[in-house]
Amino acid sequence: MMTAADGPDIAATPHILVVDDDERLRALLTRYLSDNGFLVTAAADPEEARAHLAALAFDLLVVDVMMPGEDGLSLTRDLRRGSTVPILMLTAMGDPEARIRGLEAGADDYLPKPFEPRELLLRITGILRRVAERPTAPPDDPTPAPNPLRFGPLTLDLRRETLLRDGEPLHLTTTETQLLMVLAGQPGVVFSREALAEVTGTAANPRGVDVQVTRLRRKLEPDPRTPRYLHTVRGRGYLLRPD
Repeated sequence: MMTAADGPDIAATPHILVVDDDERLRALLTRYLSDNGFLVTAAADPEEARAHLAALAFDLLVVDVMMPGEDGLSLTRDLRRGSTVPILMLTAMGDPEARIRGLEAGADDYLPKPFEPRELLLRITGILRRVAERPTAPPDDPTPAPNPLRFGPLTLDLRRETLLRDGEPLHLTTTETQLLMVLAGQPGVVFSREALAEVTGTAANPRGVDVQVTRLRRKLEPDPRTPRYLHTVRGRGYLLRPD
């Protein structure tokens, strides 16, 4: 089902795909998001979601974790092999380990059930805002980073925002991409946790940057426990140091 709120131009309206096997919740989310100005398509399972994704362009996915058959984690992992579309996961499992599994699968954010509709709306608008805001380097940077930037088997194209490992695409979440682009824009320059939190939209909880850095290291580093490229500068922040 697809609906659009009255008023905004459809071409400029963010398009959200809701994937949830609960028919009642699916209908409630569709109606609520539509009433708040979004274009909404709904799917009852990952198979239906893939059919929509093959035919339509989406700005964000809201995916339930617990579904019969293939679950939301599996769908998210599969999508991350070829897509950077933002994903917000919903789950009845609110423990930290469940949240970590969702983030490791490639989700951009994670909202435990039950939740207030207003919080869902704030999470969605926050993700979309971060996607729209391109990360920028500090204005006093006199030396732009080389492009492409190479470190080990990795090649980062700063203009296209693409990352290759040994010539093969390495897929990052939207937040991971934003974080890497800021650090790579000034190799060797230390960025504070607070500055990076502003870019990634976690200013209310700068420690969230640490989680994103950990995830990024798992994808970039030969051994994430002893980083070669993405370094912590104690008391100051983080820096990227290519070869």
